[in-house]
Amino acid sequence: MSLWSIVCRNPRFFICVICTICGFVFLPHHIFAMGEASKFAFAQLEYSGGNWNPRPNAGKRLMWEIIKRTSVEARIDTVILRAEEGMLFEFPFLYMSGDQEFPPLSEKEINHLKLYLEFGGTLLIDDCLGKGDFGFDISVHREMKRLFPHKSLERLPADHAIFKSFYLLNQAYGRIMEKTYLEAITIENRAAVIYSHNDLGGAWAKDPLGNWEYEAIPGGETQRSMAFRLGVNIIMYALTGDYKQDQVHLPFILKRQM
Repeated sequence: MSLWSIVCRNPRFFICVICTICGFVFLPHHIFAMGEASKFAFAQLEYSGGNWNPRPNAGKRLMWEIIKRTSVEARIDTVILRAEEGMLFEFPFLYMSGDQEFPPLSEKEINHLKLYLEFGGTLLIDDCLGKGDFGFDISVHREMKRLFPHKSLERLPADHAIFKSFYLLNQAYGRIMEKTYLEAITIENRAAVIYSHNDLGGAWAKDPLGNWEYEAIPGGETQRSMAFRLGVNIIMYALTGDYKQDQVHLPFILKRQM
């Protein structure tokens, strides 16, 4: 699946948002380009203070798995960007991680993120510490309340489309098992913000020599495998929405589990 196919599926996201931000019609040049620039990219949010990149090798490894397991055409390298950049709107998926408390985002960052999410972008937040009401988690809840004062992070049910967008899963996974569920902020029946408390990036990360950087606790390699499946599911959900909620796809998904 190329970036161009995503644009065709959701042109409002790629065109209307840029028009809103820039005040005129602007199409990112790489939408029409061939090669690496037209492929799906793992975009990661950089923010000030705290620790925005505790798992620097996580995205690269997940993209290897996306390429190997799915038909998505993806880049291996991770794109790093800040929320105030107009470039944000060129990517349908954004990853935010951390393990420390961080200062409030600027008003421009908040405004851009709000537009990004309202017009179809998906934000995956990954708490690499996994301690509720502490550090990174405190900052996340503060910023979500600034983004959407009248919404809150809510537990996703086990039958949500995220858990069956590619693999059939019955709970959340990661390097740790702090919570068996994901939380989300929903916009028009779409999980626009997805919040993992289980350090997904820690389960995905390999060092340059090909060794796993962190042990998956307590479930070991089976738990790590499930964390990769969840990562694939989240990417597929960001690209396709909830169309696989339709039960016609169930036999196909079941077959993949074999």
